[in-house]
Amino acid sequence: MLTLGDIRKRFGATTAVDGLSLQVSAGEVFGLLGPNGAGKSTSLAIATGLLAADSGSVDLLGLGSPTNASVRSHLGLAPQEITLYAELTARENLLFFARLYGVANARRRVEELLAIVELESRANDRIGTFSGGMKRRLNLAAALVHDPKVLLLDEPTAGVDPQSRNRILELVRTLARAGKTIVYTTHYMEEAAKICDRVGIVDHGRMLDVGTVAQLVTRHGGHSAVTVSRGDQDERVLTADPVAEVTRQFAVGGVTGVRVESPDLEAVFLALTGRSLRE
Repeated sequence: MLTLGDIRKRFGATTAVDGLSLQVSAGEVFGLLGPNGAGKSTSLAIATGLLAADSGSVDLLGLGSPTNASVRSHLGLAPQEITLYAELTARENLLFFARLYGVANARRRVEELLAIVELESRANDRIGTFSGGMKRRLNLAAALVHDPKVLLLDEPTAGVDPQSRNRILELVRTLARAGKTIVYTTHYMEEAAKICDRVGIVDHGRMLDVGTVAQLVTRHGGHSAVTVSRGDQDERVLTADPVAEVTRQFAVGGVTGVRVESPDLEAVFLALTGRSLRE
């Protein structure tokens, strides 16, 4: 559905994207993870046709490059920055975008989307009065207004409350089950682990590895940590076989408590991109 082949992009002396390739399949939720400045936003801008690559290719739905408007019309984008008009109501915002896309039965489509994102009761309110979570949900609705086949979501839960985050994640899963192909960027590892079929980890403009969460954890997650308590003394052991280690510890005796920490996507992320701060 979406293919980036050996994409490269420089801004002066800075290489933002350095030979990045990826393929996203139909109905897949593909997570794109990376530190600040890793090249994610530039890659998304190239994938949407908003920015031209210096070299490499982008193909959407087998139709060619999204720099072509007719190809790009199959794509929906919910950018990290809220792209709504604060002085318009929720309904007016969606109607505006629907008419830009030439959506047939625009009013009916807008009412459907307001129901999907649970904003019917606030449809006539200006969005300048909305909470962060409500704006995020309406931002997603605007990306869906023309019923695109491929949806790019750039940190769609940034700065929202837990209830709104949960609702947005449910919406993403529902859209995927309905056949949408979704590229999802986030800094929340638990989100990616929960909803993504595959994850690609990017740093310094390069794709470091791609796979299911389980595959990435196996390849890069490292050992499990078994913490064994004996009275007020704790012993922490790193092991590839936590079950065997727990059995061994109980055989030694005197165990008053055991805690097992398994490697997860965050461990993979840190192993591949390092622990140094990124600004």
